[in-house]
Amino acid sequence: MKRSAHARSFLERGGFGLLALVALAIAVFDVLPAARLLASALAPGGVFDAAKALTVLSGRSALRAAQATLETAFLSSLLAVPLGTLMALVLGVTDMRGRRIASFLFVLSVMISPQVIALAFLHLAGPASPILHTLGLAPEAGSTNPMLGRGGIVLVMGLHHAPLVYVVMSAGLKRIPLAIVEAARIDGAPSLRIVTDHVLPLLRPHLMGAALLAFVAGIGNFGIPALLGAPVNYLTLPVLIYRRLSSFGTGALGDVATLGLLVAAIAIACVVASQMLMRRGDVLLEEDAPLMPFWALRRARLGAEGFVVLVIAATLVLPMLSLLASALVPSYGMPLTFATITLDNFVEVLARQDVTMRAFVNSLLYAGGAACLLAGLSIPLAYGLVRLMGPARIPAAALLEIAYVLPGIVLAIACILLFLKPLPLVGIALYATPWIIVFAYLARFLSVALKPVLAGMAQVDIAQEEAAALDGAQMMRRIVDIILPSLLPAAVAGGLMAFLLAFGELTVSALLWSAGTETIGVVLYNLEEAGLASQASAVAIAIVAVVTLAMLALDALGRYLPSATLPWHCVADGMPLGAEPGRTRSRAHNPGQLDPKPALGI
Repeated sequence: MKRSAHARSFLERGGFGLLALVALAIAVFDVLPAARLLASALAPGGVFDAAKALTVLSGRSALRAAQATLETAFLSSLLAVPLGTLMALVLGVTDMRGRRIASFLFVLSVMISPQVIALAFLHLAGPASPILHTLGLAPEAGSTNPMLGRGGIVLVMGLHHAPLVYVVMSAGLKRIPLAIVEAARIDGAPSLRIVTDHVLPLLRPHLMGAALLAFVAGIGNFGIPALLGAPVNYLTLPVLIYRRLSSFGTGALGDVATLGLLVAAIAIACVVASQMLMRRGDVLLEEDAPLMPFWALRRARLGAEGFVVLVIAATLVLPMLSLLASALVPSYGMPLTFATITLDNFVEVLARQDVTMRAFVNSLLYAGGAACLLAGLSIPLAYGLVRLMGPARIPAAALLEIAYVLPGIVLAIACILLFLKPLPLVGIALYATPWIIVFAYLARFLSVALKPVLAGMAQVDIAQEEAAALDGAQMMRRIVDIILPSLLPAAVAGGLMAFLLAFGELTVSALLWSAGTETIGVVLYNLEEAGLASQASAVAIAIVAVVTLAMLALDALGRYLPSATLPWHCVADGMPLGAEPGRTRSRAHNPGQLDPKPALGI
């Protein structure tokens, strides 16, 4: 008797191969690096030795670095949370003009590498600032740059992480039913009262989750403390790890693995808590229209728009003008005038310096190659997770997030430990080769590339596949003919997002590069360390240009993607206030479903 399609075994449907791919990706990119880090920290030499780990953690330098890490992360969160929340409310509930452009520019500031932002603020202040020299406001020669030390780190990190809070809070706003606002309007509540009495209480779980994410982003940040804290010996844990490995090489791997485990434990605890809080805050019900802008500002509109302009100026415009001014003068510290403007620094780093040109090519190849691989891998992984795993997809998706949740410096340590010796069986060594950097990019940004594809996969009607299966189409044929055309734009978007975060990054490649495999982020850091500030600024401007172009390409793809897949698309298009909104069907939040959220690199 011929069996029906529903009665076929798992192997005959071809599902085993995709499940094996999901399991392999989890094991290689997430479980193995985390397990190797854990084993090296707690069982150096293969013997469990908690006492040694405690000795490392209780050392004076480790305690001072832990204190610096916690205080800068906490204080910067105190700045990022109110700033990001205010931006989310202004852009999400008011009739302010240009909300989409403002959202794009605000999120662009966090997509730029932290070391680029730190370099920009470092050149913005201090006695050698070209902008301050031009305005005649430069401090006395020889005075300390106010951006160096704890205060500068807190300020820059707070401004840089405010868009993270903005994305989380904007996502929370879109999950509030519009019916709540309509009911309050019927009762005669003014717009301000609606925000304070109805919207903000519903956003409380998202607010707490956003605060935890801003805190964990500060815990794992390397670029900002490295440029603003290391010159005055104010070291956070990621910078201390980098210094120890740079000074003692692989002989310090046991100690830095222990320090990395401490950073990872703090980060994972905060991320898990934030995810639990934000899941509790999902209140959008089936058939409810999401919240739309409802506050007509009238005369207050100019004030709100002025606030948004000031925030974008502080987080993006002023830092970029600072970099541009530093790159256009012959040497750092000269005023920017028509007589001093020159393009020599751009010519030097883009056409004359072999190391800089090689680093640009390396970054394009490593980030681009990893992005292409991730885009191709995301479709079968998303299919396996959504269609084949059933309830097991929730822990599987959580495991796929491990490498992204780990701070970059910790993932780099795990990769060194994993590939320091030749691979078993094949005898190939990845350490000190470009492949270890590509592997780290694949592991770190897999979940980023997967999110838009998961969102698209959830919207593909299974009835099409069932009809094709009844006609005898095998699984691979169904994926190629039905799934691939539907998910291709999302896969391209996921790959571009991974490229956006990988190009110019420093946190991972700072520990993994070797001679000939420098990335552009490493070269920028080395140029600044060598005192070549104007050349470093020229490199930073080039990095910003590439990142901006990638974001514009992603924005152009936005119309083909599920709603709010891109983090700067989290603001509503808006509607005439007082008009009757059309009812839009929204998926009720179900903790048993995959819930892809916009991802930003921290």
